[in-house]
Amino acid sequence: MLYEDVTNSIIGAFYTVCNKLGYGFLENVYSSALALELRRHGHHVAREVVVPVYYDGERIAHYRVDFVTDDVIALEVKSTAVLNPSDRRQLLNCLCGTPLDVGLLLHFGPKPTFHRLIAPKRFRRA
Repeated sequence: MLYEDVTNSIIGAFYTVCNKLGYGFLENVYSSALALELRRHGHHVAREVVVPVYYDGERIAHYRVDFVTDDVIALEVKSTAVLNPSDRRQLLNCLCGTPLDVGLLLHFGPKPTFHRLIAPKRFRRA
């Protein structure tokens, strides 16, 4: 798997935060705790990162992603009771239009879950 060690470590940090905080906080609380936990695991963490969106090799817009970890993994954080079907699409669109190839959708819901997404091959960097 692409960036398997990094994503496994991020997922471990995600579950650590879930176990310590439980369910019910707003997204910014989970995001702050996750940033702290990721740094404790030795990751480089950037929050609210503006990344360029490309179309046919030209920069056409910018996209704001919740986190970029180790300069290679996009993280989107949600704390709703139920994930919206558009949440996965939002992250996939981020991967298709930006230089990032791998993303994790981290849901701090009643039953914490994560989704690992990889940009379709035709969008991945060579």
